[in-house]
Amino acid sequence: MDDMAEIREFLRKLLALRGDRQPFSDTSSFFLSGRLGSVDAVELVVLLEERFGIDFAEVGFDQSNIDSIEAIRSLLQSVRAAE
Repeated sequence: MDDMAEIREFLRKLLALRGDRQPFSDTSSFFLSGRLGSVDAVELVVLLEERFGIDFAEVGFDQSNIDSIEAIRSLLQSVRAAE
């Protein structure tokens, strides 16, 4: 499974735990739209730190950087480019 597929699946599971089984696209908002909450954001941040090596203490946390799959893709690309 590629990185983005893994992130999509993780977000699908988080949504399902909240009873949200509506489809989403790479540009769908998760947090700013209210589909996911702050605890879900923490879980996503932990995944991104542990699985993908993003150090939010270094790059800073901005919820808009994890609000959609496209935003997460951009975050991963910028972190990897800086390495």
